Amino acid sequence: MLSGVRTPEGGGPLRTDESEEAAGYMETTSRVGAQAPDAEGAAQAAPSARRTVDGYLLAPFPWYGLDEAFTGPRWLMQVGTGADGAVEHGSIGHGDEPSVRAEGTFGTGDKERFAVVVSVAANPVRRSGDGTGVLEATSVSSAAWLAGVGLLSLTWPGQMDHSLRDDWLDQQTETAWVLADDLDGSDWSTLSLPVDGEPTSFHYRESEYGWVLAGSTKEGVHLGAYGRGMSAYGLGFSVVQDITSYEAK
Repeated sequence: MLSGVRTPEGGGPLRTDESEEAAGYMETTSRVGAQAPDAEGAAQAAPSARRTVDGYLLAPFPWYGLDEAFTGPRWLMQVGTGADGAVEHGSIGHGDEPSVRAEGTFGTGDKERFAVVVSVAANPVRRSGDGTGVLEATSVSSAAWLAGVGLLSLTWPGQMDHSLRDDWLDQQTETAWVLADDLDGSDWSTLSLPVDGEPTSFHYRESEYGWVLAGSTKEGVHLGAYGRGMSAYGLGFSVVQDITSYEAK
């Protein structure tokens, strides 16, 4: 569990405001009364919510991105912190900056080509920051759920009325939770991709909105990734040597 946010192994689907937090637009501590942004709002918030490297520098774990084979744009998104302020996860984008506007056909690559890499600290079961409870261990399922909700947050199915998207997002977030909790199920396949040059097994699934994958590294980090328009089969991951180079100038 990510400091108050119920992840797959924590038992129970997420509220829409929690899915927004997991997508990287808010901290991972719950915010009572918070509401998920509408599609246009999220599209405007995503660029303004990132562009700062400060939080990334505070992380006690290494950040991962696509390896040197990817030569396109790279950009910071936002980190997620716990109730005690400790950085627990964060995302780095690659390629076109994604939009949630319902334009074109998802997954065809003619409108957007992006891949987002989510790094999640591999934490054991531990006491909460205020000492009043226990936080569950993070796992590959945590990374899979964060990646799945991240993709959903940037998705607006064609022909969907603006007023219905929040309901759709809430329903799909619950589905993402169920899928992440069953990585050995039939909805997932296995994909081997290089991580720091070594073949690594990932859980992988596709949908009409894009793809999601999740696995673990030898550096104590669970990796999630999601994207549209870029094939996951040709990707490789590596530790980011200089996170400050990702910051917008």
